[in-house]
Amino acid sequence: MKLAVISFSGNVGKSTIARHLLAPRLPGARVIAIESINADEGQSQSMRGFQFGELQEYLQGVDEVVVDIGASNVEELMRLMHLYKDSHEEFDCFIVPSVPPPKQQQDTIATLADLHAVGVPPDRIRIIFNMVDDREPLERTFHNLLAFLEQKPIASANICCRLGINEVYARIRGSGADLAEIARDETDYKRLIARATDRSEKMALGQKLATRRLARGVVSQLDACFAALDLGRFSNREAAATAVAS
Repeated sequence: MKLAVISFSGNVGKSTIARHLLAPRLPGARVIAIESINADEGQSQSMRGFQFGELQEYLQGVDEVVVDIGASNVEELMRLMHLYKDSHEEFDCFIVPSVPPPKQQQDTIATLADLHAVGVPPDRIRIIFNMVDDREPLERTFHNLLAFLEQKPIASANICCRLGINEVYARIRGSGADLAEIARDETDYKRLIARATDRSEKMALGQKLATRRLARGVVSQLDACFAALDLGRFSNREAAATAVAS
């Protein structure tokens, strides 16, 4: 499966979604970052927007990939996608994260409109409602975006495709740590803390315990969001295409 994570906005969680939501749940998937500034550490490969032709060639030789399109390259990449007729067909699905601030919701709408203009059908565009505050109804928080989609259903919007704010991402940023692996950790930190005599050691162990607890909470949320994306249909589409070709 070949996925693109895209938005005209920065700071909407594209890299987090690519690295921690999508790639770990697609066996063998690599993350490709298209970003000219502030590329996240630990991603497999970086590519500039003007190298779109090379990206298309690369996509011919891989089966599982998540392309993280940084905000500073989106406009150039979309321009090239208009020039390379039908190039959007290289991706099975476009994942568009959105966050609560009105300006970012407008950027989401602009992203959806541009994808629609390129020719991407609605069932191949998925919205993820990110950085959601569960104390507020999602329908009210994202009223502007949902109202637009009600009038122009150019993307698939499932309110179950949602992720909350969680400090665990900041805790592991740049470490290359795997959230699922942290969540599976069975170390008895409480026992180790009780035995430790050095205060700094106790604090370090306490931080690991807190990170594991956060990870266990967020992994279940990531699992639920991934299931709600309903990406399995694209695997079936690939299988059908392969059968026809053979």
